[in-house]
Amino acid sequence: MSTGGDPVPARPAAAKAWHGVHKALADPLRIQLVEWLMERPRSARELADCAGLPADRLYYHLAQLERAGLVEVTEYRRLARGQAERVYAPAQAEPPGDDASPQETAAFLGSMLEATAMDITAAFQAKQAGRRREVDVTRAALRLTDEALAELRGHLTRIAARGAEPGAEGTWTRLVLVVADLQDRPGPATLPGSPA
Repeated sequence: MSTGGDPVPARPAAAKAWHGVHKALADPLRIQLVEWLMERPRSARELADCAGLPADRLYYHLAQLERAGLVEVTEYRRLARGQAERVYAPAQAEPPGDDASPQETAAFLGSMLEATAMDITAAFQAKQAGRRREVDVTRAALRLTDEALAELRGHLTRIAARGAEPGAEGTWTRLVLVVADLQDRPGPATLPGSPA
């Protein structure tokens, strides 16, 4: 729809963008590649060592993950004879901003929930197979003041920063925390686009 002047190009459907994520994560090997990259950035050669496969078997899978925006090339490492290899790491998934449409937000949340369900399922399956995995799923409603909410966010930020430090000890653990008010907070509300 146009209000005069040049027509506004249609936004690509968010579902199509996230369809690539679902397709990329449909292969168990690709999920495993992402998990290894979460431990530390690696080249295709290093990932091949982890998987026990030739590196040329992984390039297709890495391309699928890169196309879906799940991994990215973070550096090019020099090898012998002037060659270079790509070093991959998980891409930083950013949640939609305040200007996102409801469809874009729903697509992002659907993808996050699906990835979380896969993490939980894999942990439970490993636990049933006799491996040691911790799995805690909690859903609760709390009454939080603005101060308590800020304190909670501060604690989580510090714990996350400490666990992500290079050389930090411990087991890679997925933490998904959603803070969503179930009712309006007391005090003045500022509508998007209105003067503060």
